[in-house]
Amino acid sequence: MTRNPTIASPNEERASESKNSVREAVREGFKTAAIAGAVAAVPTLIGCRTIPWAKANLNYTAQALIISAASIAGFFITADRTILGNARGNTIGKHDRSP
Repeated sequence: MTRNPTIASPNEERASESKNSVREAVREGFKTAAIAGAVAAVPTLIGCRTIPWAKANLNYTAQALIISAASIAGFFITADRTILGNARGNTIGKHDRSP
């Protein structure tokens, strides 16, 4: 086993925690985006085939925008909540030390 000749920075642990937090947020965001896209696609596509107003006014681009807006919103809301939750947990865990 070889040893690393470099000395770790004191901030290296925080940077590693930050990268893990972002990875977790992206993973959770993609899961939510996939679910939100599927949930938004079904009523949008069915509605555009059966409701006369939607059939006349919502072309394929509009349908795609509705579905992608739901996916994008789900991704960013979930990723933001995950990052803030991890940051809150890290802050409370490090600074709430009662004697």
